[in-house]
Amino acid sequence: MYRYDAVDQLIVEERVAQFRDQTKRYFEGTLSEEEFLPLRLQNGLYVQRHAPMLRIAIPYGMLSSTQLRMLARLAREYDRDYGHFTTRQNLQLNWPKLEDVPDMLALLATVQMHGIQTSGNCIRNTTTDHLAGVASDEIIDPRPYCELMRQWSTFNPEFAYLPRKFKVAFNGATEDRAAIGVHDLAFELSHDENGDVVMEVRAGGGQGRTPRIAPVIKQGLPWREMLTYTEAVLRAYNRWGRRDNKYKARIKILVEAIGAERFAADVEEEWQHLKGGIAQIADEEFARIAACFEPPAYLSDDEAFADVTALRLEHKRFDAWLRRNVVAHKRAGYAAVTLSLKRTGPAPGDATSAEMEGAAELADRFSFGELRVSHHQNLILSDVARKDLFDLWQAAEAGGFAEPNIGLVTDIIACPGGDFCALANARAIPIATAIQERFTPEQQEDIGELAIKISGCINSCGHHHVGHIGVLGVDKNGEEWYQILVGGRSDKKVALGDILGRAIKFEEVPGFVNKLVDVYLAQREPGERFIDTAERIGKAPFKAAVYPDKAVAA
Repeated sequence: MYRYDAVDQLIVEERVAQFRDQTKRYFEGTLSEEEFLPLRLQNGLYVQRHAPMLRIAIPYGMLSSTQLRMLARLAREYDRDYGHFTTRQNLQLNWPKLEDVPDMLALLATVQMHGIQTSGNCIRNTTTDHLAGVASDEIIDPRPYCELMRQWSTFNPEFAYLPRKFKVAFNGATEDRAAIGVHDLAFELSHDENGDVVMEVRAGGGQGRTPRIAPVIKQGLPWREMLTYTEAVLRAYNRWGRRDNKYKARIKILVEAIGAERFAADVEEEWQHLKGGIAQIADEEFARIAACFEPPAYLSDDEAFADVTALRLEHKRFDAWLRRNVVAHKRAGYAAVTLSLKRTGPAPGDATSAEMEGAAELADRFSFGELRVSHHQNLILSDVARKDLFDLWQAAEAGGFAEPNIGLVTDIIACPGGDFCALANARAIPIATAIQERFTPEQQEDIGELAIKISGCINSCGHHHVGHIGVLGVDKNGEEWYQILVGGRSDKKVALGDILGRAIKFEEVPGFVNKLVDVYLAQREPGERFIDTAERIGKAPFKAAVYPDKAVAA
């Protein structure tokens, strides 16, 4: 993973000192609430329903065990002993005291972490595939490009106050595990006919109240021009993006308003003044950053491999865990393993300080001291020798990380919802729990892959638009209601779900989900997943099952 040099460390430490002074002046009354607002936001500090919330950056989801232990310490000493891993591969602490935040940021700086640009109208945390660098279907490792984007965009003065927040993602694999189709700006890496790295560029995707799939605006972009082209995109957005209405300010609104072809032409015209310029990536700079992502000291495949067939037969839960939580690695002797944070009861993505420390210990024992955070709100050990899988499973089981449910009904994505967020219309966490409690492990296995995603409001932090089944909290006369969507997906066939009909009450949601699953089970063809069946039969059978009166959408 990327390691700070002396300049990186100095920049982060100076930002901590700066924010400490700003916070001091705010408490003294020499900085007004209005003046303090953008300063705290660009250090990751929100004011939520009950308390401040600190969002900590985890660039492209990569964590060292040392960093995870620091997050555990902050949760234990400054919060309520837990943190929440988000769909943007960050960590949120929901209960810090404002006066403690400078000290928390100072501690984060000691382990090369910060909260810079995790909120505000700026370029947010760059994300990518949680299996980047190890995926068996990977074409190009996207992590050096993510780091280049992170370094270039952090504190870039031209783009510190954009019309609205701006999210960037990269994919370098055959499968899209980074949801690039619903990002403000996204890069798909491949090779051209000469073997050089080139990029397909998408712009104008997003979720929220106006969900849109990002159209392609550039093919064959040379990798060295990634930053110059990004600058052209941002200049066009900065110039033409709306600032009079924050609900119309995202780049997706601009791209749709003028059309993708016109937007691409405007960007191309701007780019003519920028390509080949100072932001062109130099070979030596790329080499410096890429060196941080060299593979660890792997054993040979023969040394790392072990046949666990007999153990699978003896331990049925181990067998289920191997099928659901373990995926192929670039190296035959290794595997990538998901530590599930989707136990029934706790909020999806939550981890206590003890659990974080336990996960850090597993990373040290089994995965070269590194972890990943997925946008599915789980933790990943990316480099586990196959000979260690049974020992890891036993340790993960003891630590509460071995629920064999990855990709199944109970592997739910959910935002904090109305329990914490001041923007939420409805709760998300209790809905997730109620759905999880409805399905047994045997039922989940029979159902197979099913992505349920829950958002407490239209801001879509739970990615409900791209859930196979999406649940959206809405307000009706001050009461919690929920809309149900079917047919969304965030992979290479990215699609937005359709609202089935009128909003329903809290207590109706688990039953609705159950009925939707029953439609799938009755109609599926051999080998079909829920999303495959939903695309083949369309929305009507699902709607008929849950709205037999054919009520119109509310």
